Amino acid sequence: MAMLLVGIGAGIGASLRYLITNFYKRKVGGVFPGATLFLNLSGAFMLGYLTSLALADPRLPLLLGTGLLGGYTTFSTYNTELLVLVRDRRWKLFLIYFITTYGGGLALAYIGLMLGR
Repeated sequence: MAMLLVGIGAGIGASLRYLITNFYKRKVGGVFPGATLFLNLSGAFMLGYLTSLALADPRLPLLLGTGLLGGYTTFSTYNTELLVLVRDRRWKLFLIYFITTYGGGLALAYIGLMLGR
């Protein structure tokens, strides 16, 4: 049941991401990845908000958080995990995760870009 909820949510989230991205490209265009920025920032806000709620049904985070927002963006999950490390005062893990994710992500994106040429 959990996988079904995650899958349904992910399908909806990915579809929303596709629609928003295409809408942005048609209306704004340009080089700046504004749609992705919007998706990541709004997803971070929504997952943070969802995490703060005491939901009556424990299946809702699977559908809405892991599923829908996971398909919508992965940046929201990343930021929430960072905030949990801050909340728990796990500063060393926070720094390792932050630096590794951004530094590693940038490095791997560059490698992928170069390999794709």
